[in-house]
Amino acid sequence: MAGNHYHSSQTNNSIVDGILNTGQLSRLEHLQLVSTLLSDYKVNDEQRSKINLIFDNLQTGRFKLID
Repeated sequence: MAGNHYHSSQTNNSIVDGILNTGQLSRLEHLQLVSTLLSDYKVNDEQRSKINLIFDNLQTGRFKLID
């Protein structure tokens, strides 16, 4: 089971890093990030900070939500 937690964390890291690099995220990625934060599922301070940065940039128009 611990392997699954690690895999989910790694998947979220790659999603977050990709979004930070492109400045774009899909609605599915947005949903995944919201779900991750709300569930507080193995989110460390660095991950939480990066996800919050994405939401801040999205809210201020610096990042774009794509379909």
